[in-house]
Amino acid sequence: MRREPGLSVRLKLTLSYAGFLMVAGALLLAVVWVFLLRYVPDGAIMALGRFVPNRSDLLRAFAPAAVGVLGFLLLFGLLGGWVLAGRMLAPLARITEATRMAADGSLSHRIRLPGPEDEFRRLADVFDAMLARLEAHVAEQQRFAANASHELRTPLAITQTLLDVARNDPRREADELIERLHIVNARAIDLAEALLLLSRADRRSFTRESVDLSLVVEEATETLLPLADKRGVTIETSGEVGRTVGSHALLLQMTTNLVHNAIVHNLSERGAVWVTTALHPRFVTLTVDNTGAVLSPRLLSTITEPFQRGTQRIRDDHAGVGLGLAIVKSIAHAHDGTLTIAARPAGGLRVTVHLPAAHA
Repeated sequence: MRREPGLSVRLKLTLSYAGFLMVAGALLLAVVWVFLLRYVPDGAIMALGRFVPNRSDLLRAFAPAAVGVLGFLLLFGLLGGWVLAGRMLAPLARITEATRMAADGSLSHRIRLPGPEDEFRRLADVFDAMLARLEAHVAEQQRFAANASHELRTPLAITQTLLDVARNDPRREADELIERLHIVNARAIDLAEALLLLSRADRRSFTRESVDLSLVVEEATETLLPLADKRGVTIETSGEVGRTVGSHALLLQMTTNLVHNAIVHNLSERGAVWVTTALHPRFVTLTVDNTGAVLSPRLLSTITEPFQRGTQRIRDDHAGVGLGLAIVKSIAHAHDGTLTIAARPAGGLRVTVHLPAAHA
């Protein structure tokens, strides 16, 4: 937006200081003038053989002095106001410079304004916190873009390789090629749908309604029971009715992702998953525990980022696309909730989602 050039804030403050000082000086001189007039007669008189000045004489003597005083106050107000305004606005200059650097793409710069707690200090601290969040968000988005590009390129490269092999080897069976292309294409579609779902949750573009988490858990676990039976994992559900406000489809997707991850990233034999819902005065919780490998704290700090997996990279028909917990985190935040992940001492994870209760 183009704006007409105007006076600087420092000049405005200077003029304000000088104007206030001039008004205060003029009022003071007016008071002195009124006070003197009370004791000066209108005409010239003689008292005890001496001449007593009248009001005309007082005006001729007082006016030049008053003009000189006002001129001095004007000069003093301009100079003093300019210096004081500069000192007062010095922190604002640092904040402006930091803002300009951030606009140019430098998010690592911090103001770190020294001095006591005041309006400028609070503004600088809030701006530093905002820059820190922006820097972390941009870094996360850059990693997401790089990982998404890699994940999208992989099925395309595999498809290209299969087609090249089929073209160079006409004797290769078409059914095998079609089956492999179908698997690769299905994975690419799953990845694209997961990216769209993640974007939808981030935009919060959904209709809110009352949702019972316990019913959502039942629906998700029933859908995933065949996968659990195939992998030899038992699922136990428990808890109480807990209603929240949000999108039933997104909350079902969130629960399905949590249970799916708990089944896939589990022990190879005799694995277990526990899904619990609980109602509290102001929020409801969904907790998913599973057995599995012992995870390091470093891995836990990045496990909710897109395309991060809890254990080694799994390549089978239920591997997922690496967006499961990222989608869970995004859906929880879109519903004004929080996601907490902790490693179980015996191995595996405990994932807890806190959502506002419907009555709250």
